Amino acid sequence: MEIAAGTAADTAAETAALNRLVERARLLAVPGRRRVLGIAGAPGAGKSTLAGRLVERLGGQAVLVPMDGFHLAQAELVRLGRADRKGAPDTFDAAGYAALLARLRTPEPGIVVYAPAFDRSIEEPVAGSIPVDPAVPLVVTEGNYLLHDQGGWAPVRSLLDEAWFLEIDGAERVRRLVERHVRYGKARAYAERWVRESDEANARVVAGGRDRADLVVGRLGAG
Repeated sequence: MEIAAGTAADTAAETAALNRLVERARLLAVPGRRRVLGIAGAPGAGKSTLAGRLVERLGGQAVLVPMDGFHLAQAELVRLGRADRKGAPDTFDAAGYAALLARLRTPEPGIVVYAPAFDRSIEEPVAGSIPVDPAVPLVVTEGNYLLHDQGGWAPVRSLLDEAWFLEIDGAERVRRLVERHVRYGKARAYAERWVRESDEANARVVAGGRDRADLVVGRLGAG
């Protein structure tokens, strides 16, 4: 399924495609039964944009729980000697993320689960940021490594009722990444080097999980 952007015709096509995705997600949001929809893709593909639009359109039937809340804290990355590879598979608490998904799949009546978020303004995870009420039928989660099958990430795919892989043109994705880093305070030269040496290495790892998705979604608008 392709989501385009640009001309008026492209905007209409994007809207129609997004509507189809919303309806597909709505089929998972069955009251009385918790399901988990995962959206994977390389850095800059537009995962958070798509996930946010789905949750907005589904109203109180869905909640967004991003994988990025399981980034290791910067101090821990420094201790481990991994700060220069932030965003790589081993710079997250993969087992913690899988444990949260398992807990979210089996909600306890009356018990709100609090998930972490990632604050880009400080580049740190923030615990207890996202309340997940047990009555909400659909959890939408998004991140790079939902379809990665190595190490602590291996159990994640089995915890997703449905998985989508979002991909866009590589040059556009790189442009988005550089602009994102600049927007959050990095010098452009540094941002370009980081994308080239770190984000793109991670993108190659992410691409290895594409065939494990139930649906491949094409280009989405900026985000």
